[in-house]
Amino acid sequence: MGGSATDLGLVFAAHSLLITALVLAGGVFADRISPRLAMLRADVLRALAMAAMAALLIAGVAEVWQLALLYAIEGAGTAFFNPASDAILPQVVAAERVQEANAMLNLSRSVGRTAGPALAGVLLALGTPGWAVAADAATFVLSAAFLYRLRVPPRPAGQEPAFLSELRHGWREFSSRTWLWAIVLSAALSNAVFFGAFQVLGPVVADDSLGGSGAWALIAAAFGAGSIVGGLVALRIRPRRPLLVGEAAICTIAMPVALLAVPSTTVLIALGALVCGAAISLGTILYETTVVQNVPQAALSRVYAYDWFGSLALEPLGLALVGPVAAGLGVSPTLWAAAAVLTLCQLGVLGVPSVRRMRARPGAPAATPLLRPLDPGG
Repeated sequence: MGGSATDLGLVFAAHSLLITALVLAGGVFADRISPRLAMLRADVLRALAMAAMAALLIAGVAEVWQLALLYAIEGAGTAFFNPASDAILPQVVAAERVQEANAMLNLSRSVGRTAGPALAGVLLALGTPGWAVAADAATFVLSAAFLYRLRVPPRPAGQEPAFLSELRHGWREFSSRTWLWAIVLSAALSNAVFFGAFQVLGPVVADDSLGGSGAWALIAAAFGAGSIVGGLVALRIRPRRPLLVGEAAICTIAMPVALLAVPSTTVLIALGALVCGAAISLGTILYETTVVQNVPQAALSRVYAYDWFGSLALEPLGLALVGPVAAGLGVSPTLWAAAAVLTLCQLGVLGVPSVRRMRARPGAPAATPLLRPLDPGG
């Protein structure tokens, strides 16, 4: 459609902005009506948004602002889906199998990230972008069908606390754990820098210096394959200090960004992306398992909502600004600066004592709330 790196960044930013704006409400909503229902309704919204995008593309009348708007609506659905998808785990999995379940979930997502670009390439070869997006819309329908058949324990009946009361209680559960908010703060800075550098500037480097979209497809697929490797590793290991191991592994997050800044060869950048994807996957699984073992189930959706909100809070800004910054400073200097910031963020979170000292609690029962829930009236 003739767009620039800035246009691409703005479309991503619109999606990320809606997630950030609505994810806290999504967490409260999931704790109120049940994670399963929240996920089901979110999938319906996302299917409709992507179907509308497909229709515009197939008709040949799509414009960039329409894609941004519809992708933002998809982001709104994601804001309600993500906290619920994290919180539903203890309802369907025994406590001693939480890490395996987290690893399997991460593996399924990683397979999607790896197979998705290849499948998109096949769909584009057979048809048009509109039909490829239509296939994407169908995946949300399939997800909703599985969720409709999923059976979870019924939610206890009782008077619903006020929305703001629930939000405040979730904040207290979140903010009272130093290891939790320290990791989320680091993730906020890292996500803003990494995804802008990797997703927006990576294709620019591939187009300018590596031979085009084929090189970027290999790099992106390697990152997804690394996520699969990380999930497989998480199925096998049980570190005594999971956060120390996971956050130390994520120190490799700057590797593919630095290799793009050189730029190195496509194969070396892909290897860096493979290592980075594995490290992020392993670190994420160990972190999410720690959260489930240490946060009361009744507040889990809200705590995950604050997690998602904090982790994504700066990402729209990073996605929107990386194109103009690279235009002013140059692509390579921007990538080097991004690699430096990512390294400092990860070293900073490793400096937090509670991150280093947190011990695993395999088979731990549901955590006891640190604070009494607020009265229903607020």
